[in-house]
Amino acid sequence: MRAGVVAMIGIFGLAWLGDSFVGANKADLLAAVGGIAQAMSWTFAFVLFFVSVLLYSQAATARAVMPLGAALGIPPQTLIGMFPAVNGYFFIPTYGSLVAAIAFDGSGTTHIGKYVLNHSFMIPGLVATIVAVTTGLGIAGILY
Repeated sequence: MRAGVVAMIGIFGLAWLGDSFVGANKADLLAAVGGIAQAMSWTFAFVLFFVSVLLYSQAATARAVMPLGAALGIPPQTLIGMFPAVNGYFFIPTYGSLVAAIAFDGSGTTHIGKYVLNHSFMIPGLVATIVAVTTGLGIAGILY
């Protein structure tokens, strides 16, 4: 019971943090990424990815950042195609499931490398995210 309450507070806390940060800095964020994202809307996927790295939550990232995409005039189908980019929590190996997978691996093949950003989940995570976003944007382009 206690673990569930802690998890719930942690998740809602991250969502609240992200929403508060974006809300307080919306004008600056729009100015910083606005021109590039309006000219090349696919670059907004990088914003989604890097915010998800910081927030560790797909829902918190979508809640905090997707309204910025809409405010920039990025079409909804393009935003939906970019949605897989909110799965960047694997990038820094501190997410609970990554740490658990490393701890449970008795063979030693799953590890954090000498440098923090060369762990066992980096290449599969980046490939999956790039393929998913590319596919989503491709489908959005074909259908709309």
